[in-house]
Amino acid sequence: MDLLFIFKSDFKVLMMNKKTPISAIMTKKVITLNKADSLETAEKLFKSNHIRHIPVVKGDVIIGMLSYTDLLRISFADAADEGEEYIDAIVYNMFTIEQVMAKNLISVSSTTTIKEVAEILSKKEFHAIPVVDDNKLVGIVTTTDLINYLLEQFN
Repeated sequence: MDLLFIFKSDFKVLMMNKKTPISAIMTKKVITLNKADSLETAEKLFKSNHIRHIPVVKGDVIIGMLSYTDLLRISFADAADEGEEYIDAIVYNMFTIEQVMAKNLISVSSTTTIKEVAEILSKKEFHAIPVVDDNKLVGIVTTTDLINYLLEQFN
């Protein structure tokens, strides 16, 4: 007779539900911008909330996604020197959020499984996906959310 030993940590992984919806781990209170907001406002939101992606909305409808990386591409946003902050202000005034944001987004519904979202993020060159139900932004999920979820499975 063969005996099978399953340790507690292994048991959690075995019990992980492959059908768990993304709504279980997504951020529901999403910080958003609209296209009339300034890039300076965006930078302040990124830094004060310690986030890297902000959906751009018109009402409840998502029209784009601005990443901190997008902002860094046109600025010196992570510099500390006052002179560079002045340069950032000039650069920010040269562009609008609509010009800098990503527009052709992939979104998922809140019932999409965590596994499906992980597959999408593993094959694409972005790190956040808006969660949309009935054309309304209801959340955002990032690679960090997925990694934290995975880490929880091993505790």
